[in-house]
Amino acid sequence: MNKDEIGGNWKQFKGNVKEKWGKLTDDDMTVIEGKRDQLVGKIQERYGSSKDEAEKEVVDWETRNNYRW
Repeated sequence: MNKDEIGGNWKQFKGNVKEKWGKLTDDDMTVIEGKRDQLVGKIQERYGSSKDEAEKEVVDWETRNNYRW
């Protein structure tokens, strides 16, 4: 498994992602589908964050949720 894609755990964590980033839609979640770079991009798009800010948020979320891509 590479860093950009995750296996079956994505479905378990999808709810946590939507809880953290409530502006992400179900369509966004379909596009993201476990791809880390897509998550960072959608956070940038929906929240107007810079790439560095979005990346930091994802890293913080990964750490708190013990999530591995």
